[in-house]
Amino acid sequence: MKKIALSIFACQLLLAACQGEKDPEVVIYLIGDSTVADYSDNYDKGKDYIKTRFPITGWGQVFQVLFEDQTALLNGKVQAGNFRIVNKARGGRSTRTFFQEGRWRKVYDSLRTGDLVLMQFGHNDAAEHKPLRYVDIEGYKEFLRLYVSQIRQKEAIPILLTPVARNYPWEGGHLQNVHGEYPAAAKEVAAEMNVLLIDLNQLSMNAFSEKGETFVSEKYFMNLPAGKYEAYPEGKNDNTHFQPEGAKVVAQLVYEALQNLQP
Repeated sequence: MKKIALSIFACQLLLAACQGEKDPEVVIYLIGDSTVADYSDNYDKGKDYIKTRFPITGWGQVFQVLFEDQTALLNGKVQAGNFRIVNKARGGRSTRTFFQEGRWRKVYDSLRTGDLVLMQFGHNDAAEHKPLRYVDIEGYKEFLRLYVSQIRQKEAIPILLTPVARNYPWEGGHLQNVHGEYPAAAKEVAAEMNVLLIDLNQLSMNAFSEKGETFVSEKYFMNLPAGKYEAYPEGKNDNTHFQPEGAKVVAQLVYEALQNLQP
């Protein structure tokens, strides 16, 4: 019955696209970890972002601006007068903790037919040295299946993302996968459940490799000199989180993939 319902929904999307119908607004929900999060929107309640966090920037933080004139996604199959980004990603969260803390429930309750949910987890699931976050490969896959199933219950559209690259390791001038089996696990769930997938791990490794290690380290990631930013007077060495320029590059990769995915 689920397959029949999903087929009907897919036909409805295609029919609407062929007829040129547009929803007034489609919401694109982002769920995931710190690399996606919006630090500027009262992330630390009552604290000034510029004084306490800047320049750290999640790619979801700079995502909305890309949709200013956009009216169609997924190769024209989803059309809307407006695409609105709702970023619910939070630092330190894995597939399990995002669910257990009730963060997913708030998204689920808000979902409407035709909305999109982009989910990018893996950084914290893989943190074996942090047992409160850690989720093994099978658990990771099971939580992804849970999110996909519940998104489809609401007749919304799930989209899986492999975890964005960190700035290591580099070999022969090319950035390598640091996430172990987690990207492959996300791909397996996507194939198993016939879910749209953006291989952000590979896309970001390729994009960063084209720029080179030195450029990416200085311009894209949070490797900061002392005395330049109020929030980091002693500087920072962080090859996981992005400066604004790096976040914009990743957001562009996701945006371009969304335009071309085939439902």
